[in-house]
Amino acid sequence: MTVPTKAPPASASLQGAIGNFPYRLQMAGGWIDQPFVSEVHPEPPGSMVVVSMRPTVPYMERSGMATGTRRVAQQLWGDELPIGRAPEELVRELYQAENEGLADPAGSRDMCGLSYPGISRLDYDASVEGGWFPSHIESTCDPAVVTWLESVIHLVPLGPRPDGYNPLLTRNMDPAWVKRLGDAGAACYDAIVAMDLAALGDSLNESSRAWRAILPNIYEHETIKGDLWGLLEGYMAEYPGAMQSGCGGGYIIVASDEPPAGSARISVRV
Repeated sequence: MTVPTKAPPASASLQGAIGNFPYRLQMAGGWIDQPFVSEVHPEPPGSMVVVSMRPTVPYMERSGMATGTRRVAQQLWGDELPIGRAPEELVRELYQAENEGLADPAGSRDMCGLSYPGISRLDYDASVEGGWFPSHIESTCDPAVVTWLESVIHLVPLGPRPDGYNPLLTRNMDPAWVKRLGDAGAACYDAIVAMDLAALGDSLNESSRAWRAILPNIYEHETIKGDLWGLLEGYMAEYPGAMQSGCGGGYIIVASDEPPAGSARISVRV
């Protein structure tokens, strides 16, 4: 059987159902965009990687794919990103629209991943705008890099995070682990640009370990049925690297030359 090198385009009927607006995939370093995390980093900035994805499939709600922010964006701009406006401007407008009036606003990774094309490294420093927006963004839409990433990243569905789930009940803000989280994000971007599968896998594994250390409820919570960490460890052992797309469920992001059973390809928006 010939395995496709990228996700096929959506059919006309499916495209009509899911729309044209991109999704966002977060990779290593996620949560460093939250000031309560970045303010603990001993040597800022800390980094994370986001990938803007073409809507080739209807990704699950509550799965760490920025579906909530995507809906806000569609209400704000319609079914496509505004043409002729800088991504940074779109990030700030969308951030304001989603977080206005909230006592506990979200970070800006979703807005950045939807607004910037390609693959982006977001650097966060709590001393710059309170850590709410990246202090620097490095992006690539290099065709060779994009094609390579599409060939080695696979999404294995777990299911949406359950109702009543809260990943923030326990916070172990150990500066050493926060630094490891931010370093994993930087290593992830470098590995992608270098098209280095082993290094990419290592960065995903390191991010997974950091999540478990600082926010253990990502994997363990009274509403979660099953052993998420044990399942993830299995993928980490069998493939070069793996991490969850979000907290409490979503997808397992697997870095591998060979697609795991039941997995789907991604398609990067450039």
